[in-house]
Amino acid sequence: MTTSLNYKSLGQGPPIIILHGLFGMLDNWQTVARQLAKDYTVFLVDQRNHGRSPHLEEHSYLGMAEDLRQFMEDQFVLESHILGHSMGGKTAMHFAFEYPDMVDKLIVVDIAPRTYPRGHDEIFKALFELDLSVVKSRRDIDEQLGRYISETGVRQFLMKNIARDKEKGFQLRMNLPVIHKDYEGILQQPPEEAHFEGETLFIRGTKSSYIQADDLPLIQQYFPQGQLAAVKDSGHWVHAEQPAKLLELVQNFLAV
Repeated sequence: MTTSLNYKSLGQGPPIIILHGLFGMLDNWQTVARQLAKDYTVFLVDQRNHGRSPHLEEHSYLGMAEDLRQFMEDQFVLESHILGHSMGGKTAMHFAFEYPDMVDKLIVVDIAPRTYPRGHDEIFKALFELDLSVVKSRRDIDEQLGRYISETGVRQFLMKNIARDKEKGFQLRMNLPVIHKDYEGILQQPPEEAHFEGETLFIRGTKSSYIQADDLPLIQQYFPQGQLAAVKDSGHWVHAEQPAKLLELVQNFLAV
């Protein structure tokens, strides 16, 4: 099945494709993309069931890797740098395992190739309980989300997924039921036999628990050339919290 992913392209030069995380969308990475676009053709992509990309009945890494292969072929891109954050990082890993010849350099931001415990149940609950039929403003939406989510930044992040249609009113862009159905698969470690021999950089936020310094042996089990770098004073949202430091690491890695 062909999936036409929604995307935005910026700049000129060698291609780099950026994949957002769970509950995200391509706009999350615009600040970093604008800077990279000075030297690269940057493709910001909405992954399936997110943003303006198609809603499908499956949300798996193999499916998302196939989406990316199809996207690259549609754009006549034979090989590209791939950068993925969180869920997008695991999509990037699986793409590199399946289509290594299509990957120049791989960058994975704040996610390791291991299984994670559930950590989004309150977000799922908040979104499922959200009644957009009664809201008149984004303040109303924020108040509803606030019943379950205390962090302002998380609520603002989620609200980026809510669009206003003149006829239908507020609508949630993501395919929440399917994402929730396949959530356990999103958390899983890649198959043990998987590996990618190309140049790979993992970047972690020092305030984040998603990647630990002692994850390097596991990373190099899957990615023999894998390197691990850290961004100080950053949590999981490295691109939002420390964009300049992240950008420096990315540019230096790509330039070598």
